[in-house]
Amino acid sequence: MSYLSNLKPFLQEAWKNAEFEELTEVQQKSIPEILEGKNLVCESPTGTGKTLAYLLPTLNSIDEKRMQAQVLILAPSHELVMQIHQEIQKWTKGSGINSIALIGGANVKNQIEKLKKKPKIVVGTTGRITELIKMKKLKMHEVKTIVVDEFDLMIGNEHINNVRQIIKSTMADRQLLFFSATLSEVTDKVASELMEDYEVIRINQGEVSSTKVEHGYLLSEQRDKIEVLRKLSNVEGIKALVFFNSLEKLSEMEEKLKYQKASLEVLAGESKKMERKHSLDKFRAGKVPMLLTTDVAARGLDISGVTHVIHFEFPTDTKQYIHRSGRTGRMGASGTVLSIVTKREESFLEKMAAELNLKAAKKRLHGGKIIED
Repeated sequence: MSYLSNLKPFLQEAWKNAEFEELTEVQQKSIPEILEGKNLVCESPTGTGKTLAYLLPTLNSIDEKRMQAQVLILAPSHELVMQIHQEIQKWTKGSGINSIALIGGANVKNQIEKLKKKPKIVVGTTGRITELIKMKKLKMHEVKTIVVDEFDLMIGNEHINNVRQIIKSTMADRQLLFFSATLSEVTDKVASELMEDYEVIRINQGEVSSTKVEHGYLLSEQRDKIEVLRKLSNVEGIKALVFFNSLEKLSEMEEKLKYQKASLEVLAGESKKMERKHSLDKFRAGKVPMLLTTDVAARGLDISGVTHVIHFEFPTDTKQYIHRSGRTGRMGASGTVLSIVTKREESFLEKMAAELNLKAAKKRLHGGKIIED
């Protein structure tokens, strides 16, 4: 907590208003390193407070008198950019720090107009940022810090060349911060190409399984899983993210459930931008009890108040189980993780639960409620 007392007054005020009790582990480990100006690669599972881990120290470093972009944050999707931007606005209240979100698909002329107001923080997708740099509308010479959020996705073919170009367009002594839910040999290789000295922070999966999250499962024949899901959609007060391993299976289940008049929305990777926004807004507002999605489509999204994470198709490994499950019980809230499993999958679940030191209790549906079996 001592790091907080070193932060500027507007951040301390925002912290008080947010009513968080304490820094999460990733925040405790990252903030001092970032405040010292070090380059950082950080791996921390979903729902552990990564955004604030980089926002608090980078906002603290901004010089309010310098009318130039000083912090640039890159994210892979429109939704994630808008989500980060909302956080920035919340945490910069009462300060002289202005910000801008730059995404493809939005009117570029409007964005150029807004850039004339000299925002100190820029958050955006790589394509639009690169475009504006090439047009010489976004000046990078004063940028002191570049954050790459969802770093493992940002080094895929779609983004990596833009990320490299953007980093090259800044001065050599800028700070680079790479945050991700998962790191791999590939991320390590790219990180060492892009920067010479950097610290690595890894928050262990086991260290984040919230005690307020209950894990359980419902046993079902493969062909009956859809009926189990339909019944779950009628459980009172449920706000569930339902995970699928493939788009094919997701689309098939969506069609069948909608035919049965089940109330749900879908968030799939290739949905159009407006469709995605519509689905997310309805789910966030609690107008539908279920949002069907895949791991890729749901990456980085912060949806508050998710009561249940449902694994319709069983995760391929423990990492995937942890990431999905991290969507409920965020920042200390309570939640339930339910796997709909066949007899064969039940043994996988038992093995995984043992590995993760979790207890997954057998449940059943009775009278519109989920009860212990």
